[in-house]
Amino acid sequence: MSAAPSTAAGRFDCRDAFARTLEELAEADSRIVTVVNDSVGSSKLGAFKKRWPDRTVNVGIAEQNMVGVGAGLANGGLVPFVSAAACFLTGRALEQIKADIAYSNVNVKLCGQSPGIGYGELGPTHHSIEDLAWLRLFRELKVIVPADPWETAEAMRWAAAHDGPVFIRVSRFPVPALDRAQPTFAPGKAEMLRSGEDVAILANGVMVHLALAAADQLAAEGVAARVVNMSWMNPLDQDAILAAAATGAVVTVEEASVRGGLGGAVAEVLALNRPVPMEILGFPDFCPTGSVKFLFDRYGLSADGIAAAARKAIGRKVRS
Repeated sequence: MSAAPSTAAGRFDCRDAFARTLEELAEADSRIVTVVNDSVGSSKLGAFKKRWPDRTVNVGIAEQNMVGVGAGLANGGLVPFVSAAACFLTGRALEQIKADIAYSNVNVKLCGQSPGIGYGELGPTHHSIEDLAWLRLFRELKVIVPADPWETAEAMRWAAAHDGPVFIRVSRFPVPALDRAQPTFAPGKAEMLRSGEDVAILANGVMVHLALAAADQLAAEGVAARVVNMSWMNPLDQDAILAAAATGAVVTVEEASVRGGLGGAVAEVLALNRPVPMEILGFPDFCPTGSVKFLFDRYGLSADGIAAAARKAIGRKVRS
């Protein structure tokens, strides 16, 4: 795959990888269509629509209808990629995702654009911090939270080949490409990016890069932090979680609610199998209006904040 267009020095918008890969897939498979809710621009699907206007269905601002149309197209033998802002796709159409997609187990690919707090100053109505807690409950719906453009493209390719419903969280927040020695997209498997035996930091999406930066800070203090990319929310890699717990302290970091998402999922596994001191980083409630950086810093979603949470977890391990 060619490098993604840069939005800043060394940083890339995962939506570019999403759009480019979808075009590549559509060239090879005439069954692939897009369904949007007046979101061609924000999904970066302008080029797709220009090339294949008859394979682009714009239902307007009608998210419940959008998901239902996607299910109908899938039942007709097509492979629909339903793309919309994550907050509206999952919030307004949750019943349709539940009944028409997950329960019915239809071959629809849901693409949640600009998730988490990607819309920044537009505030809680446009933030999508609840989606992971909602969607991971549906067993048949595969949930993927890519960390960079490469993983976004790989998730799209896997989703197109998979016969069943998939949800992909597509970030708009510019991120660097992860430095992988041997890039491998393994369905349902976590990716250990850094080894360490003092504490484990489990992260997904844009938080993975900050987790690696926090590990660098901790290394300068003589603390070896394991960093695991938990891009697969459903199915969850329980073996990777239990292996991380062997360090004796775990930190989870996500651009989502601290209740029910990655932190909640990891806590469930640890509580039933191997309880260890744990810190959960994310958003505790609706966020105030502010830039993405302001909100990340406010809630400790920074290299400094993650390193501090790791020290706290380690401190609890020492006392126990």
